Amino acid sequence: MENREVGCQIKELEKELGIAEGSVSFEMKDEILYLEGNLDGLQIMVDFCHKAAKIPGVKNLVSHIRTPESKPVVPVDLEPYQKKGVLDSVDVAIIGAGVTGCAAARTLSKYDKKILVLEKESDICEGTTKANNGMVHSGYDSKPGSLKALCNVEGNAMYSQWAEELGFHFNRTGSFVCGFNEEDMKAIQGLYENGVKNKVPGIKVIDGTRAREIEPNLSDQIIGALWTPSAGYVEPYEVTLALAENAVDNGVRFLLNTPVLGILREGDQVTGVVTDKGVIQTKAVINAAGLYADDIARMAGDEFYTIHPRRGTLVIFDKENRGKLHTFAGKAPGNYTKGGGPQETPEGTLLWGPSAKEVADKEDMGVDQDDLDFVIEKGLELTKNISQDTLITYFSGNRAATFQEDFVIENSKKLHGFMHVAGIQSPGLASAPAIAKRVEKLFLELMPKASVKADFDPIRAGRKPFRECSNEMRQKMIQENPAYGRIICRCETVTEGEILDAIHGKIPAHTVDAVKRRTRAGMGRCQGGFCGGKVVDILARELKIPPNQVTLKGNGSEILKNPTRQSQGGEQE
Repeated sequence: MENREVGCQIKELEKELGIAEGSVSFEMKDEILYLEGNLDGLQIMVDFCHKAAKIPGVKNLVSHIRTPESKPVVPVDLEPYQKKGVLDSVDVAIIGAGVTGCAAARTLSKYDKKILVLEKESDICEGTTKANNGMVHSGYDSKPGSLKALCNVEGNAMYSQWAEELGFHFNRTGSFVCGFNEEDMKAIQGLYENGVKNKVPGIKVIDGTRAREIEPNLSDQIIGALWTPSAGYVEPYEVTLALAENAVDNGVRFLLNTPVLGILREGDQVTGVVTDKGVIQTKAVINAAGLYADDIARMAGDEFYTIHPRRGTLVIFDKENRGKLHTFAGKAPGNYTKGGGPQETPEGTLLWGPSAKEVADKEDMGVDQDDLDFVIEKGLELTKNISQDTLITYFSGNRAATFQEDFVIENSKKLHGFMHVAGIQSPGLASAPAIAKRVEKLFLELMPKASVKADFDPIRAGRKPFRECSNEMRQKMIQENPAYGRIICRCETVTEGEILDAIHGKIPAHTVDAVKRRTRAGMGRCQGGFCGGKVVDILARELKIPPNQVTLKGNGSEILKNPTRQSQGGEQE
């Protein structure tokens, strides 16, 4: 499409949204639409960009539009970090240790290449991955022919093998999209037709009576539902840890607390990355940086998409509700989100949500009252016999959405050796196995002579949690190590032995949140009220640091600001 035609479309959008003509300038280059300008608010900018991304001929969109919520972009002087020298030399550097980065690392670990995963946070699974509902979507919602649709259905089918090889919990429970009136049922029929095009197995429309036969605690007001038996649930942090540990078993290394500040190149070839600790020399970079993938792309001189964070709030209910709900239940989705709904996690905890709200700050993990109201009211509308009085906590996370609302998985056309794996929002978790498969194919285009290692082992030997063991197995564990006989978290039956295993594991857990994700200590009814102090003490002892240096989730999140009586050696008089 010529610039003149795009210009006419931009003017029409300004008029449609009540924006002064000329507020937004543009450049169309190689099917990428670049936007500049100033607008009065975040939501009007998001609405404008979503509509502009649908202009015929636009493959992707980059927004440099400023709003009052925008933060100034401060350039980083790389010279002081480059002067620190070469920290490491590898064949492949993967940026980001969420489920996408860890899946890529595990898949590529079969090849005879040195692979390093770089993560800016203190642990793996600290970004989008940790803050979603763990749903392995069936694939009825994504646009037919999109990368989302293709990867979702393929990835869903691969999860059974993943779970078997990696030893994580996976419940293929099925899911509902529920209708309360004829208008809802028309929307559901559209989703059914979409799912058929996407080749979702077993998809069908059923009446409310049949839906309640499958899930008795669905609302009596539901008259019909879309039923997809292939949907399932995992604990996202458990999947990510399993992938990372198997990658480590096969030679991959992880470097945490290491933000990437720049990409190095010679001509059109990537040569390394600059971190706050020095330079990592590398022949290939895989950009799986989630919310920050567009920033990394900009560093590489190949910015052709913009990540805009979309925040979702989730709430968790006490395990006294175990068994009241087994499958996900949602309503017909909105424009840019599946809308969330109630479900039961593999651990038997009820989890409702997420909501969807555009935010300006990628680190904005706040929870607003309207988010909570939306999630709870929706859950109560869809279910029965569940009391909101049993809610124990809530949290939020940000989706890494592009304005095209599709995944970006491709080798750079501007910088050889640089791969984009970006825009991985829902159904990113469900799609992860298929995304990793695509990454492997792109990797072999970059390194066609890479050979498979003879000793590659896809099996991760996991250990069953103490709470799931038989009494005989528990006695054996305690005989081998008395630390398994000391319960630290009563709500979730987590032992000191398990916490020690996490602290000294293949991906060491050196923060309270990292211990929580490995063991569930602090995830129960009291939310760490009883076990939190004990976990801090164990971390301090094992890491040989004072208790007031133990953090929740890395530097700046110290739990204790002053020495306690206990850390000073006993009771004070």
